[in-house]
This record gives sequence, structure tokens and C-alpha cells, in this order.
Amino acid sequence: MKLIYAMILGFIIDLILGDPHGLIHPVQIIGWCIDKLKKGMQHMIYGCSWQKVKEKQLERKKTAELLCGYLLTFVIVVGTFCVITGILYVAECIHPGLRFALETFFIYQILATKSLKKESMKVYHKLKEGDLPGARIEISYLVGRDTQELDESEVAKADVETIAENTADGIIAPMFFIALGGAPLGFAYKAVNTLDSMVAYRNDELIHIGHASAKLDDICNFIPARLAAVMMILASAILRFDVKGAVKIFRRDRFAHLSPNSAQTEAVAAGALNIQLGGTHSYFGKPVEKPTIGDDIRPIEYEDIRRTNQLLYVSAFLTLAVCCALTFVLVHFLRNPIQLI
Repeated sequence: MKLIYAMILGFIIDLILGDPHGLIHPVQIIGWCIDKLKKGMQHMIYGCSWQKVKEKQLERKKTAELLCGYLLTFVIVVGTFCVITGILYVAECIHPGLRFALETFFIYQILATKSLKKESMKVYHKLKEGDLPGARIEISYLVGRDTQELDESEVAKADVETIAENTADGIIAPMFFIALGGAPLGFAYKAVNTLDSMVAYRNDELIHIGHASAKLDDICNFIPARLAAVMMILASAILRFDVKGAVKIFRRDRFAHLSPNSAQTEAVAAGALNIQLGGTHSYFGKPVEKPTIGDDIRPIEYEDIRRTNQLLYVSAFLTLAVCCALTFVLVHFLRNPIQLI
């Protein structure tokens, strides 16, 4: 029951405070470790930095890079889980109340509900003010595509896609893993997510060393992405958006993405708002063709950013209730396994 209370309190603190400014976030530490280990492994494979590998045009060692990528993923994910578990164990030895306070604080740091809304709404306010150049700058902090030439509708679309996708891997998925294993498992998931965002790119440098991280991220997000889609469909019904459209587009376009998980929530958002997401985008000056998600019923407008954030918040509250129930069942099962057989 303590974990349920910690989940609820951590969720509320996140809604009130957002990211803890002025503090070093654990994810920053995870990111630093990933970067150092990646560079160290590249140096171990080639005896020099990646920059030197390119300059010298050294022969690629695909197998070595793949093995190092798997080792990198294992060390970061398992290491993160063990460190958080160790901290909580020491806290428990000192006083149970200290462990509860720390786990609550950790859960608050894992979640990103307010942060996602706050950052995405910066784009909304720039568009509402008619400041398209400012909106392009703000959206550039949230997406990897080129933003210099985007028009107002394209900027809004990029923001809606960011909110919809991150509803799953920034809020729903962490809550799901917290419900299963508390803050340690929640942070282990954040480690997977951070690995995916840092090394799981199909560029020349990372295509092999990031393979394991990309696959593990797909596996870890398989259930949470679909849970997020269901929660978002329920949220669209509560908000009186087009729930029939949400279900229709989800069933039709939920795999319209390179990732097996990313289009799950994007499809629901597109259907609920009667807009079309996806399509061709420019990355580093090169067009990348992607399938469209949803029907082009009407142009995307900046108000769709606010509507998608409403879906985000209602989905988050619904998921909190589901995850609390899941934790309750798991705790009851572990204490009384015979009663549930």
C-alpha cells in the first residue's frame, strides 16, 4: 500500500512542480554515463575516437559494435535498477519513513506530465501570438526534424505528435513500470528510454551500437503504448472529442510508423481531433518519407496543441487509477497467492 501512496503523491507533486529546476536530475546522470561508456567502448574497439575512425576511414567492426551495444544497454539498465534499489534499501534500514519519502521523490522525478505540457504550450503561445519564427525555435527543442521552413500548421502538427507520442513513453509507461516494481523499475525504464533517445539512431555512428537499445525500447513499450492508446480513447470520450474517429484511426493506423509503438497514441490523437499526422519530414536537410496517420479532414491549428494536452492529462489520471489497482492486485497476490489461484 505504501507504493500506491507514493505513486499518488509523486504524481501530484509532478503536476504541481514539474521538473525540479536547480537540481541534477537522475536522468542527466544516466545520460552522462551512457555518453562516457559509449565513447569508451568506441575507443576500446578502434583505439581512437569515432571522429578519428571517420577521418582515418577505418574498417567497421560490426560484430564488436553490436556486442558493445548489448553490453552498454545491460550495464546502464541493470546498473540504474541496482543503484536505486540500493539507495532505497539503505533508506529503509535507517527508517521506513525515509524510504517512503525517497521513493515518492524518485517517482516525482520519473514522471513528466507537467513538463511535457509546459514545453509544448510554449509552442502554442508563440503560434497564438503570431510569432512563427519563435514557434519554430521552440518546437526545435522538442523534435529532431528540421524546423526552419515549417509553416504554422506543420509546427502545430509536430507539437501534437510530440505530445501524443510522449504521453506513452513519458508518463504512461513509467507509471506502468512503477506499478510493477516501484521506483527502481521505473528508473530502469527511464534508462531504457534515455538509451533509445541517445544511441538508437540509424546513422553511420550508432546503427550497430544502438541496435540493442532500440530493440529493448520496443519491447519495454509494447504493452504501455497500447495501454496509453486505450487510456487516450477513454479520455477522448470523457472530453467529448470524436471517440468513434479515435477508435477507427487507432485500428487502421496504429502501425503506421517505423516503430511498432509510436503510432499507437498518435493514431488515437489524430482520430479524436479529426486531423492527419505523420507524412514526409526533413531531417538534416534530407526528406524522410513516413506514412500518414489519420484523415485530412481539416487543417491542423494551434488549438489542437491545447486539445492534445487535455488528452494527455485525462489519460494520465486514468492511468494512475489503473496502475494503483494493478499494484494493489500484485501486492495482494504476493501476500495471498493461493486465494487468487
